[in-house]
Amino acid sequence: MIKNLAVAPLVALLSLSSGPLAAQALTSADTPVVDGRSAPVAGPLVDTIPAAADVAYPGTIALAIDATDVTRGLFRVSETIPVVSGTRDLVLLIPHWLPGNHSASGTASLVQDIRFTAGTRTLDWHRDPVDVNAFHIAVPAGVREVTASFVHTSPVQGSEGRITMTREMLNLQWEKMSLYPAGYYVRQIRVKPTVKAPAGWTVYTALDGHSMAGDTHNWPATAYDTLVDSPIFAGKYAQRFDLGHNVSMDAIADKPELLAIKPEHLATYRNLSSEALALFGAQHFDHYDFLLAMTDRMGGIGLEHHRSSENQYEPTGWTEWTKMDWDHNVIPHEFTHSWDGKFRRPADLWTPDYRAPMQGSLLWVYEGQTQFWGYVLAARSGVQSKDTVLAMFAGAAALYSEGQPGRAWRSVEDTTNDPVISRRAPLPYSSLARAEDYYVEGALTWLEADQIIRQGTRGAKGMDDFARAFFGVRPGDWGELTYDFAEVVRTLNGVYPYDWGTFLTTRIKTPNQPAPTRGIEMGGYRLVWKDKPNSYDEGRAANAKVTSLTYSLGTAIDKDGKVSATRWDGPAFRAGLVTGMKLIAVGGKAYDPDTLKAAITAAKTTSAPLVLTVQRGDDVSEVRIDYHGGLRYPWLERTTAGTAPNGLDRLLAPRSPAAAVPPASTAAKP
Repeated sequence: MIKNLAVAPLVALLSLSSGPLAAQALTSADTPVVDGRSAPVAGPLVDTIPAAADVAYPGTIALAIDATDVTRGLFRVSETIPVVSGTRDLVLLIPHWLPGNHSASGTASLVQDIRFTAGTRTLDWHRDPVDVNAFHIAVPAGVREVTASFVHTSPVQGSEGRITMTREMLNLQWEKMSLYPAGYYVRQIRVKPTVKAPAGWTVYTALDGHSMAGDTHNWPATAYDTLVDSPIFAGKYAQRFDLGHNVSMDAIADKPELLAIKPEHLATYRNLSSEALALFGAQHFDHYDFLLAMTDRMGGIGLEHHRSSENQYEPTGWTEWTKMDWDHNVIPHEFTHSWDGKFRRPADLWTPDYRAPMQGSLLWVYEGQTQFWGYVLAARSGVQSKDTVLAMFAGAAALYSEGQPGRAWRSVEDTTNDPVISRRAPLPYSSLARAEDYYVEGALTWLEADQIIRQGTRGAKGMDDFARAFFGVRPGDWGELTYDFAEVVRTLNGVYPYDWGTFLTTRIKTPNQPAPTRGIEMGGYRLVWKDKPNSYDEGRAANAKVTSLTYSLGTAIDKDGKVSATRWDGPAFRAGLVTGMKLIAVGGKAYDPDTLKAAITAAKTTSAPLVLTVQRGDDVSEVRIDYHGGLRYPWLERTTAGTAPNGLDRLLAPRSPAAAVPPASTAAKP
């Protein structure tokens, strides 16, 4: 045991530090020996990167990106950064904690061949030993600007990461291919961007002031946070549609015929813009662009921005509208984020730059209520059918009723840490681990809140009133207005007095709660089980080529016959079926999905176990599953007599597009 170490100064230094820190051990000459063994002692903790300050960065950064190498998937970047007089150690950062990702999800690994120069001189640099997203550049006396040149390498296959460039389209995200100077709020850094796109391609972005010189696209200088919040979709096959209210649909596709959309389907997006503005009572953008890629070649995405959103549909999302109805929800979800998440933002999630860690304790508002309004606005506008939306609610009710035993030990609030802990990586026994349930269990909580308000006010009010009071303030403001738990409770009480603090604490912050189906039941529906999937589950499973047996055997099988998931403590789990096993036969017959489903159905009338022949590595064995409940898929069923609309029907019913909406302000962003 080591005694009498002077730890107090180290603790004090840790408490005062503003960023990542490193403890450097003493050198060999000073290392003490304890009980005959060398025992290093931590030295002072030092952070050499300046903390962000709310002051203007002097000068304007010039950022030029060549995005023409679509064959190799390369973005070539040249960035010229003015240098503050007297600077000898210029620290440049790659954005790491990214808005909308809720985690440290920057892609520094894709930035290659980086070099720093001043005129004709090559400058020495080193990566920060602790924050590896930071570069320290040695600046000679008299240098007024430094140029960084590098290549951002888009993955060319899915196993390398999300593909952002194909031979038909690209998704340019500025934060992935730019550096910014440490020590400043990102809103205080000015950047003038240019992009050279492939000849003949159309470029879409929410950035203002677009001009062209040949194939080079130019924009005036803008704040770095606005630039990062304004990504580009560009494509060989592209078309823009006016949706009214200064909202546009900017679509790109793998093939030109995939851009064909029937007028009645396009009208649902126009309805969406009207319904959203009627709901919130204000808009926090001067114009808005849905960036939509219909592709299975570029990586999928659904990411919010203040005046735009990045969205992906399967290639036939428009041309097979009814069949692909299950795939359409990303658009209303991301549109809602302009109000919920971008304008109104949790105080602990807002950060001054892209280095400060984010805290997601209120993501059940940010994402949970957005999920709720995404369902509601999809039904009100017709972007998705009401039946599909009810099917999504059914799937949510089933998941938290039977499909997720992890609710016994882990609260919804704790799942807000999952973007940092898991980063959506596959996990063994995910039903025990839980995932980002603040989305969907959050939505069910807000559904219950809506029905409490509706019943308490005899239908006079609902969550629409909360939306206007909470998100509809300060029309035209597209800055960030932060909030905390107390304001959420206070606003709810302003709509309808109730013990909202206890309600939210119980539903969100406390584990092992009853299934969150009360809102559905108060709304006049109930969860029931049928032997065929609802339209949403059927479409989603068919697209993923997955045989979902979650609520029968408690497993899912991929297109190759391999087990892709096993529900914790379900029949398959208890029998020893685990992820990665390959099904070879069912009751002596060669495996295929229909054979397995038929065997599950037949087992309802017998006491004999279901016998599966499986392969795990080189071993082939039999697994016997004692299950006799038949195929089970979740649906919602009305509990009220007649056809008169009940509480959930009224929530999903369209509002009048003529609802008064205050005009958008043309004021610049604060």
